[in-house]
Amino acid sequence: MAFRGPGMWLGRGGRPPVLLWRWRRNPLKRRSDVVEAWVLLGAWTFAVCAGVLAGWAAASSMERGLARERAEWHTVEGTLTESAPPPAAEPESPARTEHLWTRVTWPGPDGTPRTGQVRVAAGSPAGTHVDVWTDARGRLVTEPTTPAQARLRSTLVGTLAGATSAAIPFVTGRLLRGRLERRRVEQWGVEWARFDPLWGRRQTG
Repeated sequence: MAFRGPGMWLGRGGRPPVLLWRWRRNPLKRRSDVVEAWVLLGAWTFAVCAGVLAGWAAASSMERGLARERAEWHTVEGTLTESAPPPAAEPESPARTEHLWTRVTWPGPDGTPRTGQVRVAAGSPAGTHVDVWTDARGRLVTEPTTPAQARLRSTLVGTLAGATSAAIPFVTGRLLRGRLERRRVEQWGVEWARFDPLWGRRQTG
């Protein structure tokens, strides 16, 4: 084996060391090597577990919330109380229509009129009937996501939550490993300073 610095040993021909060398019996293995091995194992284990659990919990919670919105939100017929402004310019394509915010009124769950603003086609006259989305309390909401959109959004949220949660133990493990490495280098310097004079005497002798 060839030595390339504290804790770094190469096999025959300069090949990289065996990945699990810290777990094998070796007279050159130090206590700090064993501690570092456990730190790395714990960091990776916690990172994987935390990432999977947090991602699954976030994705499940998001999907349940979106499913509840699809079940509770519904459309009611509203009426424009003012005309929508005309389009600012002619649309590039007849299929494209500019939508602008306009005031609308709609009946609440108890029949009381509610007012708010919705986006309608530009130039829509007052009195036009439009469908508006409301929640169980009669408040204006956006159109709920489709099941496919909900799955995609839940996946993205779960992935982000999992990566964020996994980063915490991973970074912690890296910091601990850095401290162990600095301490090992310091110990190596002390041992080398103690051994160097003896080596010099042997050379001169």
